[in-house]
Formats: sequence, structure tokens, C-alpha cells
Amino acid sequence: MPEIRQLKTSDNDFWKQLDEVLAWEQSTDSGVASVVTDILADVKKRGDAAVLEYTQKFDRVDATTAAQLELSKDDLQQALDRINPEQRAALELAAARVRAYAKHQKMESWSYTEADGTVLGQKITPMDRAGLYVPGGKAAYPSSVLMNAIPAKVAEVPELIMVVPTPGGETNDLVLASAAISGVDRVFTIGGAQAIAALAYGTETIPKVDIITGPGNSYVATAKRMVYGVVGIDMIAGPSEILVVCDGKTDPDWIAMDLFSQAEHDEEAQSILVSPDAEFLVKVKASIEKLLLEMPRKEIIQTSLQNRAAFILVSSMEEAIVVANYIAPEHLELSIEDAEKWAQKIRHAGAIFMGRYTAEALGDYCAGPNHVLPTSGTARFSSPLGVYDFQKRSSLIGCSAEGASELGKCASTLAHGEGLVAHARSAEYRIIKDE
Repeated sequence: MPEIRQLKTSDNDFWKQLDEVLAWEQSTDSGVASVVTDILADVKKRGDAAVLEYTQKFDRVDATTAAQLELSKDDLQQALDRINPEQRAALELAAARVRAYAKHQKMESWSYTEADGTVLGQKITPMDRAGLYVPGGKAAYPSSVLMNAIPAKVAEVPELIMVVPTPGGETNDLVLASAAISGVDRVFTIGGAQAIAALAYGTETIPKVDIITGPGNSYVATAKRMVYGVVGIDMIAGPSEILVVCDGKTDPDWIAMDLFSQAEHDEEAQSILVSPDAEFLVKVKASIEKLLLEMPRKEIIQTSLQNRAAFILVSSMEEAIVVANYIAPEHLELSIEDAEKWAQKIRHAGAIFMGRYTAEALGDYCAGPNHVLPTSGTARFSSPLGVYDFQKRSSLIGCSAEGASELGKCASTLAHGEGLVAHARSAEYRIIKDE
């Protein structure tokens, strides 16, 4: 059974201990970075030919042209028709909920007119084309397709390009069905750094996009980091995290399983429980030991809990909130009384799950809000993926003659102060001269 680290806020060195628990090295392996650099340069230079070679090499896909790597809309529809009715209904319900939530995020253009007739405003425009990376092979994440594709479509992005590796030519019907339901426009069966390069730079067959979203392995994450600036990206995500704040009145089996839900992702995932009830922490530990034995991914869960989990005993619920804000978790469960009230005191979290019945897993699939969330404390300054990530803002400025004259006097003074004479004179030309 895993030995979970026990912390108490009453310890003199508590914050130092907590920093040690939270520490995660996000540095890029030099070997991975070198390989990715070469792949990006090669695809940028040789386009389709390079993508084909890497796909043949890494995914063992026998294709002679890049066009053979594209799936048709009929392929997606056939996958949707093949999945069982229960899966289809679940995907369609999840998609409907994600879409309904996303519609509330959509930004609209606005403007106002000042007394002298000057018009100021903001124009909202969707990106022309978005790229979605979806893991392939053993991993099958149809929920990732929904969470990345639907906000782009609600934002009215005209074209959404999905890339998904198919090792050995094996496709996943759930992933392709999700693409059909989400309105993905084109799908290419490519993956890895070569897919990121193709989306970022474009090839003869694969269009260049404006933003790339979606999860991937270390090669994909490194490639996304390297092409940022050429294209936009959603984020560089670290291991999955859950922080549960519980007052000790929730079934300890529920809490143990909530901790498992993130620990089963991978060995570096982090699960933390905070409570003012010492006896409850003991009960949850007993539940973990009981329930772990029945988990198919028990080895992964055990390693995750052993290496990165923590139980934190606090003196009060107020102190629990202080700890939660310090951690700034990806997922925060407030398994407490008056959860909505306490949620108002949370300043830093990717998603807040309020109340005993709101399992984090619901957010992963079908609650509605996006499951692409900031990790590793980045919730202090970043937000979940949303419709706004696929929209751009342009400022609108339209001066009347009177407005240009008055603003010109102000601009002239400031421009001269900066030593920019052409700026000043450009503004001065519009100043109305007294007769």
C-alpha cells in the first residue's frame, strides 16, 4: 500500500514541505528537444515528403501520398454509425452540454460613439483555421475531441483540422465519432512532432493553422512549445492534479475514489486531500487501502500516491482555503457544507467542483465546462480552454474631424515629449486651425 505523505499546517516548516510536494520538474529532456528541433525543421523544409517519412517510420502506416493520410467525412460518419447506441447517446449528450456552456462564453463586438462623433469599439473575429491534436494508439480520448473542437466551432472558426496518429493503421471509432459529432472539418492520420510541424507551417496537403490545441506526449508538448509564436497554442500542460477539500462529512470511499480518478492518469499525477478532521484522514487512508486492490490501474495509482500525493491537516476551513489558493490546483473539489459560499473565496483554480455530489470525473466528460485546464500552479494567471481562445479582438477607432483635432493636440504634446516628431506632425495635420 502507498505511504502517503502527511503534512500539518501547524508544523513550523509546513510551507517548505508543501513546496517540496508540489515541485515538478517541467524541463524538456535535451534528447527530446534535439529530435523535435530536427523534425520541425525537416517538415518546414520538405513538407508532405517529410510528414510521410515520419509517419511511415513512427506509426508504420503504409502511405505513398499525403492525401492517403486524410479521412473523409464519410469515414467519420461510418465510425459514428458503428459505435453502440449507448456510446453514441453519451457522446451526443456530452457534446450538447459542452456546446450549451460554450455558447455563454462567446464574445461579441461592441462600440460606442462619443459626443463629438468619434467611434471607439472592439471587433471580435474568429480565427480562420484551428488545429486539434488528439492522441492515438492505446490512448483513446473522445472527450478531448469534444472539449477542443466544440469551443472552436461555437467561436465560428471556419475550418477545424484534426490530427490523430493511427499506429499500424488502426483507427479508434469513438475518437472519429466524436469528430463527426463535433463538426471537425478535416482529419489527418498523423501524430507526433511531425503533426505539430505540419499544422504550424503547413504542407502541400495539410493547411497551416492559427492555433494548435490538444494534449500529447513529451514530443508533442515540446513541439508545441517550439512553434509557439508561429502559431498560438492552448497551454503546455503538466501532470493531472486534484485537490480535495473535505470537512470530514463525505463518505471516505467517495473521496478515495476521487483521488484515484486523477492518480490513474499516470505516475506523475498528483492527488492532495485537505481536511480539518484528523480522524477523517485516517478513514480515507483505510478506504484507499481497501479500494486500491480492485482498480485495474492499481500500479499506476499506487506509484502516483506514493510519490506525489499528500494529506494535509488544517486547523480550520479558512486555513484550508488559504492552502487551496496557494496550491492553485487544476481541479478543486470543495466536498463541504455551503460549498458555493466557500467557492467565492477561491482565487486560483482551473475548475471548482462544489458540493459532495460533484465528482471531478463529471467535469472530465459531460458537465459542460471545458476539461482543458491550467496545471502546475498556472491557474494563478491562466484559465480553462474556451471559446475566447479561438476569437481575436481588434480595436476600432474612428475619429470625427472635431475628435481628431482635440485628440491631435494631446497626441502632439506626448509625441514631442518622446522625441517622435513624425508622430506629432501626423497628429497636428488633423488639428483644426482657428480662423
